[in-house]
Order: sequence, then C-alpha cells, then structure tokens
Amino acid sequence: MKIIPVACLEDNYAYLIVDESTKSAAAVDPVEPEKVLAAAAEVGVRIDCVLTTHHHWDHAGGNEKLAQSVPGIKVYGGSLDNVKGCTDQVENGTKLSLGKDIEILCLHTPCHTKGHISYYVTSKEEEDPAVFTGDTLFIAGCGRFFEGTAEQMYQSLCVTLGSLPKPTRVYCGHEYTVKNLKFILTVEPENEKVKQKLEWAQKQREANQPTIPSTIGEEFETNTFMRVDLPEIQAKFGAKSPVEALREVRKTKDNWKGGAYCRATL
Repeated sequence: MKIIPVACLEDNYAYLIVDESTKSAAAVDPVEPEKVLAAAAEVGVRIDCVLTTHHHWDHAGGNEKLAQSVPGIKVYGGSLDNVKGCTDQVENGTKLSLGKDIEILCLHTPCHTKGHISYYVTSKEEEDPAVFTGDTLFIAGCGRFFEGTAEQMYQSLCVTLGSLPKPTRVYCGHEYTVKNLKFILTVEPENEKVKQKLEWAQKQREANQPTIPSTIGEEFETNTFMRVDLPEIQAKFGAKSPVEALREVRKTKDNWKGGAYCRATL
C-alpha cells in the first residue's frame, strides 16, 4: 500500500491510495482533479474509485469533473451527506476493497457534517494501517461543530477513531498543524511532546514539506481534543465530563485569536 498526498487549493490535501500489486488507486477528496490525475499518471496507476469524506466543496467539489475524465468510476460518499457526484452511498461499517491487497472500512464520524465518513485502510502486507479523517480529526485539532454536537464529536474522535490501533497513520484534510499546535500550547503549556512536535512541524513547513501523517497514538499525546478523558484536562476547563471538556476546548479554539481564520478549524 502506497499513499501519495496531493496538495490542493490553499491548504487542502487530496490523497491517492495505491494497491501496488495491481496499480489500482483510490482518490480521497480529489478537489483538484487535474492535480490528482497527474499524480496518478506520474506513478503509473489508474484511479478506480473516489472516497469522499464529506460534502463541503473543498472536498467533494472535484468529484463530477474527475468522473468525466474517468468514465464509470465509483464515487463513494456518506449516506447522510449530500455529496456531489456520489454514485454509491456508504455508512458506518460499509466495507470496500481496492485491488488485491487493500481493504477499506467506512467509519461514520459525524459532527463537522452529519454524514462525515472517515476511511480506515488496511493492507494484507504487514504494514501499519491508515485512516483518512477529512475534517473530523486534524493533527492536533478537530473540525468545527458545523452540523453536530460535542457529544457527537467526542464519539467520533475519542471512541470511533480513538479505538483504532495506536500505530494507525492519520491523514487529514488540511495542513493546519502549526497553528493547531500553537493553540494546544496555550492550553497545555507544560506538554513537552507538543513543544517538540511544534518545532518539528515548523521545520517541515519551512522546507515546504507536509506534516502528515500523524498517528492515533501521537494524537492522544499532543491533541487536547482527544485528551479530554484525562482529569487534568477536564480540570483546566472546570469540566465534569469529557464531553463538557471537549465543548469548552472547542469554544476556546473558536475564540482564539492566535491565527488567521481557517474555514474548518480555527
């Protein structure tokens, strides 16, 4: 299994998931189809399907154009989201396969949108799995609660995604890592792992390199939104439950003036 990030728009990521034995690929959120098709051509693979995380234009907006370039392609999207160009709806637990060696499990991760889907990808080869989290889980962040509640985001982040194996690689929908980590440091100034990751992320960006992937294990160490089960995090916000703490962290982030406004998180 090979994963190729494709930078799109201002700060989006589309991805190619490649089954290397058959040269079959899935495109995740191909908002700029020309770029994604060029990336596929460069490595000699064909795109067999599209995996759409949610209906927002900067994720689903390229589906119809890509389908024109690849006649008969399947475009998957959540059954509760009105995904542009969707040919096949998926829901929590839907299983898909790619090529000979790759299995894809659809996970319903609502809140940012009500039908948001994360795609958990495993290979028959012995390698770490990957999850494509769209705008539900970012590195050191989470999406705004546009169509859902703190209860839903807690379930999506800490239960559904949080129960995946710790080495699972996290590929999110936007390059927001530096700003996210700067915010986390205002909440957890004593967290050494956050300081180290911020320093690393800044160097990556200065070199024009991506900060993805993270891992589920790393997020539990550096992402306050996934650390709300900890009594010390709840205490910082005067919260009596993980959900209440998550609601307060999100509210604090929404009002944070430490970075320019971003569509989905800041």
